Amino acid sequence: MAKILVVDDEADLEVLIKQKFRQKIRQNEYEFIFAINGRHALEQLELHHDVDVVLSDINMPEMDGLTLLSRLNEKNALLKSVIVSAYGDMDNIRTAMNRGAFDFVTKPVNFSDLEITIDRTVKHVGMIKETLKAMKENNILKMYVDETVLNFMGSREIGASLFDNETIVGTVAFIDICGFTAISETQSPDDVVTLLNEYFDIMARAIIEENGIVDKFMGDAILAVFKGENHLERAVKACLHIKQEISNKPQIEGKMNFTPNVSIGINSGEMISGNIGSSTLRRLDYTVIGDTVNTAARLQSAAQAGQIFIPETCYTKIKDLFTCELVGLLEMKNKKIPMMAYEVMS
Repeated sequence: MAKILVVDDEADLEVLIKQKFRQKIRQNEYEFIFAINGRHALEQLELHHDVDVVLSDINMPEMDGLTLLSRLNEKNALLKSVIVSAYGDMDNIRTAMNRGAFDFVTKPVNFSDLEITIDRTVKHVGMIKETLKAMKENNILKMYVDETVLNFMGSREIGASLFDNETIVGTVAFIDICGFTAISETQSPDDVVTLLNEYFDIMARAIIEENGIVDKFMGDAILAVFKGENHLERAVKACLHIKQEISNKPQIEGKMNFTPNVSIGINSGEMISGNIGSSTLRRLDYTVIGDTVNTAARLQSAAQAGQIFIPETCYTKIKDLFTCELVGLLEMKNKKIPMMAYEVMS
């Protein structure tokens, strides 16, 4: 429904407008509000922020229509104005247009012409709103999606490529913020999200510095993937950095009473990488799956606050680069044989 502000000191115009447009008013296509001069119009705009179109006379007491035009852009840049006036000389028309008027209708009013003008103006405002909405959505999308993915999404080959997958060799790390679930159950959503995003930002920066990929945010945890040369070494470096940075954050006292820390599980090996999800729902997640990923998740579950657990296969590869301590055999879900685990210390 289009909301239209009519500004005119002639009282009979309000009656005529309501009479001539009664069908569109009844069908909720138009909603009219009225003001007797420019000053009153500005007051109405303070009360009605969703006005789309202003129909304004020129000659009015206290504040005339041309002065009102110059003030409208201060209120709402999306507002479009149509001057409805008996002063139809070229000087007034040019002044009105220079001050931002979208169109000009002369009195006595031809209501068929006015209706066409209103419809055209409302459609123009709607197009601007849709364009701004698309720009906003695109900018938000760019915050979350890499430019390469955006280009892929717009390509003709997207339908054939949605479910492409491959087997890769790399390292995965599950990084969980310890004890955060309890906070989310007792604190306000704003406090919880602000704090969680602060911690996630620290973690993401450390992962990116080691050329890792934040595969996904999972509640209060991150799944990170490292591929390429020295992927295990880079993953361990990133996780040690995260552990130090998070543990150095000050304890939050008061109603939260929270000491920030992380528990981490790391594992290397083969995994499947591809778009997992539903093409019908158009919800797909480019991620990694497989036993390597599951083992890293279970190592993280076994780790306590401030601990980084790795399996023996990873320990043998990095024991000369990092200080590690034996944890012992860990029972793993869906694993018949317990797994020997080590803790990365420094």
